[in-house]
Amino acid sequence: MGLSIPKQLLKIAGKAVIEHTLAIFERAECIDDIVVLMAPGFVPDVEKIVAKAGLTKVSQVIEGGATRNETTERAIAVLGEGLAEGEDRNLLFHDAVRPLLSQHVIAACVDALERYQAVDVAIPSADTIIVTRTHGDDGEFITDIPDRSRLRRGQTPQAFKLSTIRRAYEVAAGDPNFQATDDCSVVLKYLPDVPVHVVAGDEYNMKVTQPVDVFIADKLFQLASTAAPAQADEAAYRELLSGKTMVVFGGSYGIGADIADLARRYGATVYALGRSTTGTHVENADDVDAALAKAHAETGRVDYVVNTAGVLRIGKLAETDSATIQEALNVNYLAPVQIARASYRYLAATKGQLLLYTSSSYTRGRAEYSLYSSTKAAMVNLTQALADEWAGEGIRVNCVNPERTATPMRTKAFGEEPAGSLLSSEAVARTSLDVLLSELTGHVIDVRQQDPTRGAAEASGFEQALASVLDRHGDV
Repeated sequence: MGLSIPKQLLKIAGKAVIEHTLAIFERAECIDDIVVLMAPGFVPDVEKIVAKAGLTKVSQVIEGGATRNETTERAIAVLGEGLAEGEDRNLLFHDAVRPLLSQHVIAACVDALERYQAVDVAIPSADTIIVTRTHGDDGEFITDIPDRSRLRRGQTPQAFKLSTIRRAYEVAAGDPNFQATDDCSVVLKYLPDVPVHVVAGDEYNMKVTQPVDVFIADKLFQLASTAAPAQADEAAYRELLSGKTMVVFGGSYGIGADIADLARRYGATVYALGRSTTGTHVENADDVDAALAKAHAETGRVDYVVNTAGVLRIGKLAETDSATIQEALNVNYLAPVQIARASYRYLAATKGQLLLYTSSSYTRGRAEYSLYSSTKAAMVNLTQALADEWAGEGIRVNCVNPERTATPMRTKAFGEEPAGSLLSSEAVARTSLDVLLSELTGHVIDVRQQDPTRGAAEASGFEQALASVLDRHGDV
């Protein structure tokens, strides 16, 4: 990667890569204990991440070896400590730089260990694989093209019975030419009588290896956030929101008003502010300061700050007057910046969350939407920057990206549109509330209409991500 720090510590979507990965295993019900093997000299960095994130399953952070095989041998030694003779243990070895692993793959690996001693994770190869040989200075030439239908791309976790992987490495130690790129290959070569079962992986489970992977992973985190974790039932929402204070700018109507209504229903004290109802102008820093100060003075806290205020001005930039340009910049960009700055001290005290909004056009500007699209793209950058900047204070910052939504602002711009062609503002508000109650930070959360002929559970996360990309960019 060409970095001064290990890539495990690189930040993506507001957190270090390894924190994303560890959080996945922390949430996995079938995982009891986590041991981290880290590059020499960086163990304290991981220990700080673990402590700050409250990752209770992480029992040890130790230095890894100079090679993957040496690191595995250290893990085997540590995990074998304290076991009685004949006692065994299930192990999953996972690359820390695969931060998009799904829970179903973890569960499938653990389940497979009920029947098999060694388990790999792999996906079909979409590319044709060729075998080459170098001929002097003439370069490479193809010597074979294997049948692609039988080829798979290996991922992690790789799962083993401790006794099996330990025995494989013991046998391998007698080979002076021992070298392996993964642990399943050690079992395959040195314990040929042990079958290595294959569990289906998924396309999301990418490995951050090259600089371009950072960009791809960051985008996948955005697209993978289409489903913020919902609470179990109405009582859970009430328990989490009771006694909390929420300030909603742009709360007069539409999404903002619906968020305010939902939060009030679940016991939060809500200050819904708007130009037409409370005379609050988000582009006026004094109005923003006064609104936050009032909420804090009356309740003693501010837990959530939401900004749904915005203006949609459509037209060719060359034909747009200065007053319209200034209004768009003031309301859509400078106001969120001012709201963020004014909210900081209140949210730092409660370890609360700032929630902003973007538009589905943020990844690609469109003709006659230059002002709107560019300011909404700025919201994504602002979200990611502040999530990183404020992580030390425990403040979460996220951004909701609704598909076309039935709001008064949209109706004013486009008139009445066909029934069922737009998201309801209530649906966006519900997702927004789920985001506010989650531990997400630095994410752009898509809110999309479901295909009425297909349940949400039937569409894979990767399909949803691909659909989102196609929706924004057209044919790829």
